[in-house]
Amino acid sequence: MDPLDFLKPDELLRFFRRSKTEMSLMENPYTFLSQLRDHKLIPDDKFKKVTRMKSRENSKKAIYDILDCFERERPKEIHLFWKCVFKDTILDQYHTLKMLRNSLMDGTYHFDTQILEVEETETAKTEGLTLPEDEEPKTNSVSKKRKVRSKSVSSDENEQPGPSSRLTPSRRKNAKKILFSSPLKRGEKGDIWNWPIYKSQLPVTCGDKEGLLIRNKLAKGERCILAEKEWFTPTEFEKFTGKGSSKNWKLSIRCQDTPLLTLIKEGYLRSSSFRRGKRMKKFLFSSSDSATGNSEDEEEHQDSSIKTDNSSEEEEENMDTLDEHASATNPDSDKVAFLVTCGALSGQLHKKRFLSGRKGKSIRTETSWLTPLEFVFKALGQRDGSWMKDVEYDRKPIGNLIKNNMLYIHSDLCECPLCNPGPKDLENEKNDDECCVCKSEGILVECDHCPRSFHRQCHVPEVKENVIKEDKPWMCIFCSFKSNQELLYPDEQNLEDVMTHQISRHMVACPYLLLFVYSADEKQIFATNPKEYLEAYTSIIKTPMWLGKMAEKLQIKLYKTVGEFLADFELIFTNCTTYNKNNAEFHAVGKHLKQLLDQEIRKVFNIPDQKPAEQ
Repeated sequence: MDPLDFLKPDELLRFFRRSKTEMSLMENPYTFLSQLRDHKLIPDDKFKKVTRMKSRENSKKAIYDILDCFERERPKEIHLFWKCVFKDTILDQYHTLKMLRNSLMDGTYHFDTQILEVEETETAKTEGLTLPEDEEPKTNSVSKKRKVRSKSVSSDENEQPGPSSRLTPSRRKNAKKILFSSPLKRGEKGDIWNWPIYKSQLPVTCGDKEGLLIRNKLAKGERCILAEKEWFTPTEFEKFTGKGSSKNWKLSIRCQDTPLLTLIKEGYLRSSSFRRGKRMKKFLFSSSDSATGNSEDEEEHQDSSIKTDNSSEEEEENMDTLDEHASATNPDSDKVAFLVTCGALSGQLHKKRFLSGRKGKSIRTETSWLTPLEFVFKALGQRDGSWMKDVEYDRKPIGNLIKNNMLYIHSDLCECPLCNPGPKDLENEKNDDECCVCKSEGILVECDHCPRSFHRQCHVPEVKENVIKEDKPWMCIFCSFKSNQELLYPDEQNLEDVMTHQISRHMVACPYLLLFVYSADEKQIFATNPKEYLEAYTSIIKTPMWLGKMAEKLQIKLYKTVGEFLADFELIFTNCTTYNKNNAEFHAVGKHLKQLLDQEIRKVFNIPDQKPAEQ
């Protein structure tokens, strides 16, 4: 599906209105106009007239008039307009169109439009004008407000000053408008979150970074902070500013030196739990059998012993209390996931996903995401098991984590977005919330055969856009290799022989090995160019190598043999040993990762372990 299909016609038209001037100023507009003519979006006579103009200024004005005419006379064809000018061949010619497309696709245009409407509404109010109560910010609302405002200004200018003109309301309004003084009324608090102009958004800071928080997006649990032309959730913004180690955005993100936690508790802001990342492709197979029967009755009894209130707001406050005080009482409080077991089955229980025994797929196994009750059923085959007792962390029931305020059960009446997911949210629960490769969130492509998710560019090979648009199951390189391993390497092989093979024969195994190391490198130590963050690195290491460069070389086919590919792995770990000879911690990390790789190479190519030499 075309991404433009997700946008409403009035949104596309409003965006068009705000972009006409930029498009009319583009250099060398011939190709742009030709594309419009070829799609019958502008008439031939106007095309010929503009392209024959010698004056660039006249040409700009004529192009603007053409676009203006299109807006007035053919608004129903706005989708076709953007679709034809957003073709790759056209975008390559015009940087302006590329920027407009990015703005439309990443949602920043919503922010610009919202700010514009807020400012115009507030201006109308301060000038003593009342907008119709039923007027919505639709396609023509902006222009209507502008006309009202300009009319008000002109009437003020035409008004002749009388003896008491300095005391008239119109003069006071003009003075306020020119001086940009704070919009405080008598008796109103001076905190900016009370100002009308900040009714929809608030300026926030975290560390040395600044951003703009959109209030309604925060309440909905969406990406709500705009900083440096990117949208972030509060947690992502905290990481972006370098404060991610605090893991408490409500304290680290501030408005006028006041933590957001204070504004939330005092009712100035509404906060909700946040889902991680949008998904470009949905998980298609059905979820595990849901647990029913006596276990539900037992869980209801267990849940009721821990609930304190049915209000989602009080639950949010309880979570704040846990965040602030748990670290002082338990060394495990900083953990975001716990290694849990049930019988012979093991998995990672993720704190941010945990809701209760039957709600929220919070336990990640090798093959799927499960609720605690589903985890018990898969491990023991019991639907009536007590998940608080049967699921263990550190050889103790996870009920202890709840008792020690390490986990918090959401009540059955909780109204947070996590407890009231939509159909798409339920599908997204079945896949990881972060990229398997780079460990960060964002727009992810989901594998339809395992729980892994990837950024399109992180997967090797890169996932093409046409693959995403196809309504077909997609298989990641991990699943692709595992499903074909026995067919690819049915017989035992010798490592020396494998290294001489042309890499073109191994374009499933080699990308798999690369992503295996990427995934195993939890802290992404070897992912990027080390000279970018290590001092004097190039004075010690003459030939730097990193996983990102290997991925690039693999995709543009710079490797000829498997040996060349494996040699770059060896170079990475040799460089690590050389540079960190006096740093035991990082030296050990590199050594451990190399051991994992060596073992995986033998598994992948079906190379038997070396037998000890006979004495």
